Amino acid sequence: MKFFMTILFVAFSLCSFAQKVEKDGRIYEVKKERIFLNGEDVTDRLNAEKRSTILKEATMASDKMKLEEKARKAERKKEKKAKKLEKEVKKAEKEQKRVEKALRKEQKLKGNYKKAQDKLAKAQKKYGKLKKKGKLSPIDESKWLEKIEKLTEKVEKAKRKL
Repeated sequence: MKFFMTILFVAFSLCSFAQKVEKDGRIYEVKKERIFLNGEDVTDRLNAEKRSTILKEATMASDKMKLEEKARKAERKKEKKAKKLEKEVKKAEKEQKRVEKALRKEQKLKGNYKKAQDKLAKAQKKYGKLKKKGKLSPIDESKWLEKIEKLTEKVEKAKRKL
């Protein structure tokens, strides 16, 4: 695409220096107020009316080409703006996904922390009931204390991650 645009620009530049005008079946070239026919300067040989007509047509063609070039430049600017906006939209979407992912991770960590706290509370409550009733042997009591200790560590670990 860039190559095509470069060639188009070079062709336009070359054409802008010499305007071709067709008059009475002949093709005249106009360069800096001089009129050429087949490479020869015929400015002095043409009558004033014909000369002014050819020069007017050349300026009209030049103006038309300038307008076309302005339109092309405006189109390129629009394309650049559209690409820039597209990039910004993609960047915003990426940022939004990142924020949503972080939010989901935080919610998951909170859920894990809450579950660990609930398990610990449940185990402590059950241990307390069994101890109160006197249904715990020394071996069972040590197992329950180990279990509660592990659950306490899990709660602390979840709290640190949070």
